[in-house]
Amino acid sequence: MKKKLMLFTILAGFSISNAEEITNPILKKLVEKGILTKEEAIAVEQDLRSSKKEETKEVKADKDLMKHFIYVENKNSPNFLLGKETIKGLKIKAFDNPDMWVKVGVRVQGTFENYKVEDRATGQTVKDLWDAYLRRARLEISAGFSKNVSFSMDIRNDKANYQDEGEESFNIGDAYLKIKKPFGTSLVNFKIYRGKLDVSRTETVKSAWVIHYDRPHVADEAAQFVSHNRRATNIQMYGNWKHKIAYQIAIGDGIYSGKFHDAVGNSLKDVDNYSLIEQDFMYGGKLILSPIPGWEEKKRTETYFGEGQHFEVGVGYWRLPHVKFKDSAGTYSMDRTLLNYEMSAHYKWLFVQAEYFDFDGVERDFTDNVIEVGKSKGWYITGEVVLPKFYYIAPFARYESWTKWDNAINKDDYKLRSRVFGVNWYLRGNTMKLGIAYQLDDYGKNIGNEKIKRIKLTSQLYF
Repeated sequence: MKKKLMLFTILAGFSISNAEEITNPILKKLVEKGILTKEEAIAVEQDLRSSKKEETKEVKADKDLMKHFIYVENKNSPNFLLGKETIKGLKIKAFDNPDMWVKVGVRVQGTFENYKVEDRATGQTVKDLWDAYLRRARLEISAGFSKNVSFSMDIRNDKANYQDEGEESFNIGDAYLKIKKPFGTSLVNFKIYRGKLDVSRTETVKSAWVIHYDRPHVADEAAQFVSHNRRATNIQMYGNWKHKIAYQIAIGDGIYSGKFHDAVGNSLKDVDNYSLIEQDFMYGGKLILSPIPGWEEKKRTETYFGEGQHFEVGVGYWRLPHVKFKDSAGTYSMDRTLLNYEMSAHYKWLFVQAEYFDFDGVERDFTDNVIEVGKSKGWYITGEVVLPKFYYIAPFARYESWTKWDNAINKDDYKLRSRVFGVNWYLRGNTMKLGIAYQLDDYGKNIGNEKIKRIKLTSQLYF
């Protein structure tokens, strides 16, 4: 027995046969020299074989356990000043069924700003407000039920303490069931309930991944034009072919009277004696093309941190038929149609994006005694330059032009022009970033006749 113990360590590195023959070269030599008998050598070989099997089981168990360890850093992320960007949320898998999991994340965006309103007619400042508020405060939760089925939702309280609006309240944002590749192909996937409709690229990209989380005014209107917050309860089918062609089609609920705006900025809900009484289902879709090989868009984002390249163009068509509303004088009906065109591209440190919107089914002014339904058109262009050698500081700019009532003889009276200039500092990618921006919104004579000037210090924590 002592001999076996002495030899055990020496022989551990050699392979062992299943047969009851001596195959280990060292054991063979020891038998030939008469140091071990054949029976002793076979016994040692069997002990080694048993030890090897136990070791293999332990290694396999360790590998299985590693699959369930929680990783938070994005391994493909650049190294920022405060480390690598984290992934979206903390994902915890079940040990006995790794296809079942729970993911939890948070998003906090805060703004400190000076907000000035200037009367264009007199040039006088009519409001000068220093304000601090939470632009976004969200708890994001997802759960996986199987390999192909999951549910995602978020609980949010946006614009808490904004100006004189108080604490605000919590509500549900996204809340959708995702059925991924039910037929084994990326061409067909489904979302049911409250998933985003792609009425605009910048509205579809998460606010955590946009250049500036106060999106263009014209895009914000597109988010309300045929579907409340572009995610009123719906069912959608979407997919892509090698990321060269992507699409989304959907049908679902329509608009909310509190976000049913006229050209001058009134909402139907806030006008006396007006109410929304009937509407059909909204329907439509979007088609996106990435025509250049090697430049496919694989993720809807505006932040690329100076890496890779993409180029895509897209067109969307969305329609909400038979919107009926009434006032004290009678009942009125309109159809609403939204056309959206987009282009987005980046090459390493340079990013540029533009969208055009064509709204059909816009009431000029709910407060007058005449129903005038017409069109509204607008566009924006934005871009960012990321400087990796300067700790990922990134200057950005945006210009927007929106004619809110395109049927007017003097369109400038209904035109909103907006300019934004700023700098982002990606301390840890989108996980942690700071920004400073100046925004000037110039409203035409019939839509406020004022200039709003904002200097904003923005911050974001996202995980």
